Amino acid sequence: MLWQIRIMNMTIQSWLMYLVLVFIATSTPGPAVLFITTSATIHGWRKAVFAAIGNIVGLFCLGIIAVTGLGTVLNTSEMIFNSIKYAGATYLIYLGIKLIFQKNSDVTTMKKQLISTDVSSQKLFFQALGVALSNPKAIVFLTALFPQFVNTKETLIPQFSMLIATLMFFSFSFLMLYALLAHKVKAWIAKPNRIKVFNRTSGSIFVGFGILLATSSNN
Repeated sequence: MLWQIRIMNMTIQSWLMYLVLVFIATSTPGPAVLFITTSATIHGWRKAVFAAIGNIVGLFCLGIIAVTGLGTVLNTSEMIFNSIKYAGATYLIYLGIKLIFQKNSDVTTMKKQLISTDVSSQKLFFQALGVALSNPKAIVFLTALFPQFVNTKETLIPQFSMLIATLMFFSFSFLMLYALLAHKVKAWIAKPNRIKVFNRTSGSIFVGFGILLATSSNN
């Protein structure tokens, strides 16, 4: 069957479910998006490219951190796997609820903290890298996310590589989309009411995925 076709030891069904969740996660405005939009607005979208690269390099590092030790943990016992799985599903539901009830003031505060004066492309790269690496919730999120989509009966490295590569691709794509939009329409994308609607929609989908993943099988 089509769903049983494997890519890097992952079934298409598992990868498509992961793809949808990553699509939502990377398109949802957060510190990285706010940093990119601010950079594009103040310094131009070309310099924002370096900030986007810095962010995905940070994501790669966080992915490696999340994966390191996970392979051993997942192969140790089904009980540990399920513990991580249910904890991860709980976190996704929590994240969704938090997005749904996020206040406009939270978005405004984050944006003010990210605004800086004119900087070089290199400095933007390292600032974006710092934003990515300084977010401990990202590690928790990735650690919660990855176990949901791997098959412990198959080689883990190709599966984790596929998960990280997919995450980096979508993250960079959406960051650049936000950068271009911010450069062209500037004030429109930063309006709190529009971010609020987007967050509520995304949050609801996160809650749904959390419930779905909690009731799904390990494979």
